Amino acid sequence: MSKPFQKLVCVDKTNLEQWAIQRLSDFSKSEIQIYEDYPQTETELLERIGDADGLFVSWKTKVSAEVIQKSKNLKYIGMCCSLIDKKSANVDVLAAESLGITVRGVRDYGDEGVVEFVFSQLIALAKGLGKWQWKSQQTELKGKQLGIIGFGTLGKMVAQVALAFGMKVNYYSRTRKPEFESADLKYLPLPELLSKVDVITTHLPRNTKILGHAEFDKIKPNSVLINTSIGPTYDMEAFKEWMTEGDHYTILDADGAAGFIDDYKQLDRVILSDKVSGMTDQAYFRLSQKVIQNVEDYLN
Repeated sequence: MSKPFQKLVCVDKTNLEQWAIQRLSDFSKSEIQIYEDYPQTETELLERIGDADGLFVSWKTKVSAEVIQKSKNLKYIGMCCSLIDKKSANVDVLAAESLGITVRGVRDYGDEGVVEFVFSQLIALAKGLGKWQWKSQQTELKGKQLGIIGFGTLGKMVAQVALAFGMKVNYYSRTRKPEFESADLKYLPLPELLSKVDVITTHLPRNTKILGHAEFDKIKPNSVLINTSIGPTYDMEAFKEWMTEGDHYTILDADGAAGFIDDYKQLDRVILSDKVSGMTDQAYFRLSQKVIQNVEDYLN
């Protein structure tokens, strides 16, 4: 078969399965280059890209406008991670598109694992199965008010499970979704949501911060905050003050804690996992499928 790329490179640990790597090899005239670690500098990243016309990258490596401009042969960038918002992505999508380079990301490949993490950790806290117990007496999720900030695919999946547990669900999103609303699933403006709910879970694009001092002041006592977005969805100083002065709890996976692990370890009532909750064996398969599908769609 004709091979449309001169050279493909996976510039870091993309988590693509071996069958997907083999499929990518079918598209490349030169042997595909695979790196299993992360470049520490832009110079190292540029050396890895070299004269490649197609690159694949995880969310952990920043591909800046300068890197893109210096990589003269590039025509395709495959993001082996979510591309939800161009401005928050680790690849400068706008710079690439201005040079005629196609950027494709994926969505909705690790959501199932995140949903399981959210509720497994919340139940463990409610039942006192770990270091902390939410209330003085074991409690149930039934009847508790859940606030979901960010109502995309993942937010909707969280809502569905919460309803099955008998929780009352409230959501806040940039765009309202009336077709999903019901007596037990309601849209609320952010200030009202924060003051009403028992549990807040944020599902937002990378580098999106929505909670500051004013918002934390509205959250009612003894609440639980859950974050599985990449990095904090809040101002860290405001968060630390909120945690220090109240009797709140925070649940984080490795994505949610990204960049601030040492800060979180200094705080009480923070339940911190070193696992990326969405990265299951099934998620790696879905990721690989979608990355390959993106390339095939681009070539077609």
